[in-house]
Order: sequence, then structure tokens, then C-alpha cells
Amino acid sequence: MACNVRPEVTEEKVMQIREIIEGNPNWNRTRISQEICRLWEWQSPNGQLKDISCRDMLRELDRAGMIGLPPRQTFSRTKGGADKVAHLEHDTTPIQSKLADLRPINVSGISGGKELAQFKSLIDQHHYLGYDRSIGENMKYMLHDREGRAVACLMFSSAAWACRGRDEYIGWGKRERARGLRFVTNNSRYLILPWVTSPHLASHALSLVLRRVADDWRRKYGHPVHCVETYVETGRFQGTCYKAANWINVGTTIGRGPDRPTIKRLLSPLPPQF
Repeated sequence: MACNVRPEVTEEKVMQIREIIEGNPNWNRTRISQEICRLWEWQSPNGQLKDISCRDMLRELDRAGMIGLPPRQTFSRTKGGADKVAHLEHDTTPIQSKLADLRPINVSGISGGKELAQFKSLIDQHHYLGYDRSIGENMKYMLHDREGRAVACLMFSSAAWACRGRDEYIGWGKRERARGLRFVTNNSRYLILPWVTSPHLASHALSLVLRRVADDWRRKYGHPVHCVETYVETGRFQGTCYKAANWINVGTTIGRGPDRPTIKRLLSPLPPQF
């Protein structure tokens, strides 16, 4: 049976990790984490090993002195660290049109190649948070108008582990949340390109993506998502496009760190057909 959530790390499991490390002195960290994923059946419903999550766990145990990992063969980015994004040149010719003149808006899922490089470049250059690597399950989208011009980028990443407003709205406890969190995703980046001005485009684009994200998630990861959450920095934005797309305000948080502004949490139950 596949385990998509992080398994409980018991003393027995720590001993098992130590035996794997000591019994295979030539294995690198990736090989160790993959073996643990197989032994613990720690994988997505589509069979993909949760290798990155496992390595994060191993590093935590190593820092705590509970295990001794072999030296890194290559130095990876720190957890949560940003990708080194190549900044590409983009056509920034102003687009000032009514939504009717841009439609139909085409939604494209982004997975790799030149499209991914373009996506990262646009987010990193023009989103106030820049581009940050997406750990775990995620989806990326670019939207183009009927003339093929890029107008927006959206990224969906892992949902926050604990959010009081969201958790109270859904009505689950810790145990239910651990089982169900994979069915929630976070709209971690949303960018209408700064040279695009079109009333109602933002809420329209958001609705278009939400109509397909659950099916896209099922095809990629073997399960759908049922809710999408996001965070709106109230000192910077009002969340108008989310309200227009029928998202629900489920509370506020002060964010991470004393210098972060108050953040409004918004939650979107996906359309009924999903």
C-alpha cells in the first residue's frame, strides 16, 4: 500500500536507516533514500518514490545526530532555496485590450524544456516573490491569448501543513489532515504579465485553470485535488480577482517572521464536476 504522507519516524525505523547506511558504505545519499522509500512504500499513488521528501528527512536526522549520512557528492540547494533562473528576453509590447478581444485564452501545462525556462524567467523577473523551486507535487501553467501572446503564469505547489482558518473551515483534525492534505494545493504564484492590461482577465484566467487542475493532477500524480488555497498580502493586494472567482476568505495570519505583513488566507473549493 503506497504511503503518500511522511511516515512516523520510530526508533525501529531509525535503526533500519542505520543498518542500510552501515551495510552499504558505497551508497550515496540518493541511493539510500530510494531504498528507504521502497522499504517503507513511501511513494505517490502513481508509484513515484518520494525521494526528495525522504532526503529532507534524512538530513534532519543527520543534523540531530541520530544517523550518520555519507558525505555529499554534490552540494544541493538548501531546503526551500531558490533555483538559479536564467533571465531570458521577452516580448514586452504592451497589450491593452478588452477581455473579449483576447479570448479564447489558451491554458498550457508546463513540464519542461523551453516552455519551463520561459515560465521560470517570467516569474523570477516579474513576480514580487521571484521563482522558488517547487518541492513535491506541483503544476505550472502559462496562458496565451488568441494571438499566441503570453498573458499570465500560475504555479500550484504543496499546501501548507497547518493553517487554522483552512483547517477549521474543512473541519478536520490532525489525523484527517495527514490523510487528506495531498488533496489540497497552494496557488503559490500568480502573475498577470506587467505589460498586459485587460479588465477581468485575472479572474477569468484563474477560473479557466481551476476547471482543469484536478484532472491534470490526476493524470500526473494519480489522484485529484479538491481544494486550492492561496495567501494574499493585504498590505500589497486586495485579492480582488480571487473574490471575483468565488474564492472564500477563511482567515488571516501574520505570516512567517516578524517583518511579514498580515496575510489573508483564501480557499477555493473546486467546481462541483471535480
